[in-house]
Amino acid sequence: MSATPRVHDLTAVLQTHMPVWPTSPLPVFEPVGLVARDGYAIERVNCLTHTGTHIDAPYHFLEDGLTVDQIPPSELVGRAAVLDLRKDLSGPVIGRDLLERHWPASFRPEIVLLETGWSRERAPTRRYLYEFPGLSPDAAAWVADQRIRGIGTDTLGIDPFANEKFEAHKVLLKRGIWILEALDHLDALTEDRPYTLVAAPLKIAGASGAMARVFALEA
Repeated sequence: MSATPRVHDLTAVLQTHMPVWPTSPLPVFEPVGLVARDGYAIERVNCLTHTGTHIDAPYHFLEDGLTVDQIPPSELVGRAAVLDLRKDLSGPVIGRDLLERHWPASFRPEIVLLETGWSRERAPTRRYLYEFPGLSPDAAAWVADQRIRGIGTDTLGIDPFANEKFEAHKVLLKRGIWILEALDHLDALTEDRPYTLVAAPLKIAGASGAMARVFALEA
């Protein structure tokens, strides 16, 4: 009998007033049924679909792009690599050269995860909300050329906040590459080691994205 693989949960905890994209309304998770009072527990959720750990579907920026419910499940599971960029980051822009230096040499990833250390900063601070690092357009184009199906980051966005044109988003989504944002616990993964990533977004009809539970399984 084979051993059960170790599973890493890369999902941020959803909670009321958690840090979200600066122009988004704060989420509210409200108990409306209590076991002691009602005999059951149930909650009301009021938030955007891009809250906490979530996936961006191509429709997020492309009128004719796939919506989140149209992404085939087989595309949401694949061999993943984490690129540990923490020691080499300099400023808010992640360039192509940095990705090339950390690209795995021993296997070809289908999904790449960018570890910047930003999830450890998770708080309603100016630094966390506005100063996080993201891909340059050139870096996004290079990583798309590596024939990946998905990319993830532990920051609030795959673009730096200052890129108001969302160029990295558009480069990736036009190539059919979905994006995971606000991942957590990437520091539990090891660079240059393959994992099986499972991204499971809510199946919301016609949505540009959805909150997701994300797991990395060790081989």
